[in-house]
Amino acid sequence: MSALENKVAVVTGAASGIGKATSELFAAEGATVIAVDLHAEQADAAAAAVGGVAVAGSVSDASTWEAVVAQATALGGLDVAHLNAGVYGYVDAIEDLPLDLYERTVGTNIGGVVLGVRALVPLLRARGGGAIVATASVAGIVAFAPNPLYTLTKQAVTGFVCALAPNLVKDRITFNAVCPGVVDTPMTVGALQGLDPAAMGFTLISPATIAANVLDLATSEGTGRCRAVLPGREIDWEFPDWSQLGG
Repeated sequence: MSALENKVAVVTGAASGIGKATSELFAAEGATVIAVDLHAEQADAAAAAVGGVAVAGSVSDASTWEAVVAQATALGGLDVAHLNAGVYGYVDAIEDLPLDLYERTVGTNIGGVVLGVRALVPLLRARGGGAIVATASVAGIVAFAPNPLYTLTKQAVTGFVCALAPNLVKDRITFNAVCPGVVDTPMTVGALQGLDPAAMGFTLISPATIAANVLDLATSEGTGRCRAVLPGREIDWEFPDWSQLGG
């Protein structure tokens, strides 16, 4: 039997990049995918490509999550969620940071995870357990100076995962983060602005590689893991907990 046979899964940012690859892999493993994306046309196309159902809307909006819960309920429940939607942040002078860009970045990258967990944990609990994987970044582990705003949001995600995961163990819900390096996605292409990643010392990782790690994190034992996915290797990064600090 496939890993997700007869399961119901949610994937945000499902229309492109990592979300698209995860949706395709989850569907190939037997899941019915609820494909969430910002615009209806993209969400519909993402859902149609994997035989799933679509939800259009911003992951920073609680009403989008109400629609996701309604779709999952209509399908009988929820087993897995990949909270993946994200935006790149801001790379110019901090004093020039547009407020709307700040709010959109924080709302998508942090709010899309927090609101997603808030909405979906009751569904997973009702199912007797399940798995949530959030997309963070290696910037969620090691600060990325060219983009402090992105770093802020991704370190918030890894911190949230590590802090919340132990609280979900009693519900048999695992909560992990995948922390990719530089992935060959439309967001990366836009961030590079035409520059050659190889000339900059970057080896691009395929979205399919990240999707495979998402599937593994969702279906293997362990929680509170922050997995750095780098070219040719993966590292399950362990953050210290309070007991290790002493005093």
